[in-house]
Amino acid sequence: MEVAGATPIRVQTLAQSKTPTVPPQYIQPPEHRPLPTAAAANIPLIDLSLSSDAVRRDIAGACCDWGAFHVVNHGVPKQILDEMSAVGSSFFNDLDVSEKLKYSCDSGSAASEGYGSRMLVSNSDDTVLDWRDYFDHHTFPLSRRNPCRWPDYPPNYRKVVEEYSRHMKMLAQKLLGLISESLGLQPSCIEDAVGEFYQNITVSYYPPCPQPELTLGLQSHSDMGAITLLIQDDVGGLEVLKDGEWVIAQPSSDAIVVLLADQTEVITNGEYKSAIHRAITNARRARLSVAAFHDPAKTRIICPAPELVGKSGAHYRGVLYGDFVKSWYSKGPEGKRNLDALRL
Repeated sequence: MEVAGATPIRVQTLAQSKTPTVPPQYIQPPEHRPLPTAAAANIPLIDLSLSSDAVRRDIAGACCDWGAFHVVNHGVPKQILDEMSAVGSSFFNDLDVSEKLKYSCDSGSAASEGYGSRMLVSNSDDTVLDWRDYFDHHTFPLSRRNPCRWPDYPPNYRKVVEEYSRHMKMLAQKLLGLISESLGLQPSCIEDAVGEFYQNITVSYYPPCPQPELTLGLQSHSDMGAITLLIQDDVGGLEVLKDGEWVIAQPSSDAIVVLLADQTEVITNGEYKSAIHRAITNARRARLSVAAFHDPAKTRIICPAPELVGKSGAHYRGVLYGDFVKSWYSKGPEGKRNLDALRL
C-alpha cells in the first residue's frame, strides 16, 4: 500500500522481486476472480471501408448487443500504432525504477497525470488493488497538455504521444458521427452533447503475476466518459461482459478496440450500452495496452438526446459530469453502479 511520505510501491517492482504469492491487498474476493476460461466468442469486428449503410448497420448491432467492437481500415497508420506501443513499452522496460518515479503522480488525487498504480482515491484497508502500473497523459484540450510532464526517453516519446493523440481524436469524432447516424440522428449529435473532448491517453502495463487466478489487472467497470479507443499487444487479457459471461477480446492485427462509455449510454437514452470490461493477468508474460479516453468537460451537463426521449421518455436524469467523475473515483465503479444511480 502507498502511504504518505513513503516511496510508492509499483506492481512491476513486486513482480521483479519474484514473490511466489501476491500481497493480500491484490487478492480479489472470490466472486470477482477470473474463471479459468472465458467464452470463446470475440467482440464484433467492423470494417470502416465498407459501404456507409453496412457500417451503420454493423455499428448499431454492436452498440446494442455489446457496447464494444473492433474497427479495421480506420485510417490510423499502423506505424503510429506500433510506435505508441513501442515508446510505452520502453518506458516500463528500459528505464530504472528511480527514473520512472520522477514522473510519479499523487496517489491521493483522481486521474493525476503521470506514473502510478492506484485507480481509485480511497486508501481504505479493504480496497483491492489492481495488478497494473500505468502512465497517464493529459492530451486534449491543448490547454491541458504539457509534454514536459511526459518521459523524454526514448527521444521520440513526446512526439509519438502527440501524433497518436491527434489520430485518436479524429477517429473518435468519426465513430461518434457514425454512432449518431446509426440511430437516425444528425452526425454531430453525440459529439455536440459531449462538447470539447477531454482526452487522456493511458499506457497500462500488466506484469506477470504469480497467482493470476486470484487477481485482476483492472477491475470490472465501464468507462465514465463518451468513447474509449484501445490498442493491445498480442498477449491478450481484455475481457468484455456479454449476457453475464466474460468474453476475451482477442487481439487482432491492426484493429482498434472501441468501448462505448457511460455518457454515450445516457445520451442515447439507453438504446446503446456502455461496455463493462476488465483485464486479467497471466503468470508468464507482461501485457501492454494503450487507451485513449474521450470525455466531456467536468462542467458539462449530460442528458438524453431530445430526439430519443420522445419515443419512451427519458430513462436517465441529467448529470453534471464532474459529479459523475467524483462519484466514480470515490465510490469505485462496481460494474455500472454510478450509471445505474442515474436511471429513472
